[in-house]
Amino acid sequence: MEEKQMEVPAKRIQLVDVVLERKGSQMFEGRRVRSPEDAANIIRDFIGDSDREKFVVLGLSTKNEPQLLQVVHTGSINASIVHPREVMKSLILANCACCVVAHNHPSNDTTPSPEDIDVTERLVEAGKLLGIDVMDHLILASNSFRSLKEAGYM
Repeated sequence: MEEKQMEVPAKRIQLVDVVLERKGSQMFEGRRVRSPEDAANIIRDFIGDSDREKFVVLGLSTKNEPQLLQVVHTGSINASIVHPREVMKSLILANCACCVVAHNHPSNDTTPSPEDIDVTERLVEAGKLLGIDVMDHLILASNSFRSLKEAGYM
């Protein structure tokens, strides 16, 4: 008995080019990021006084020179859902060696939430797998910031 095979229709495969597109530039007085305060100032100037949580990645070279600054996610007034793949994607494409991630708290309370700590741990682990050091996670307020590394969460 001959078995009859069913024809399977062809599937279309998407062909893509992934391109980093320069959206502008920002002045930075120092050549290198030497402290959490340097990173906080760069990022605060970038996101301004937003009334929504913005999660930002600052990609750095092997010499801690800023290479990339991107808003990875914009959330609501009190939440931002961030996935490691969204953070790491731009860093890989821009050939960054390390990064500082940050987000603002529109409430101006820099106390980390359990979700802030969880996403930090997930990003550090993802970075280890990819060879990209997550140096710090900053929580920004209008006139202050908190370094999760300095606070002992990393």
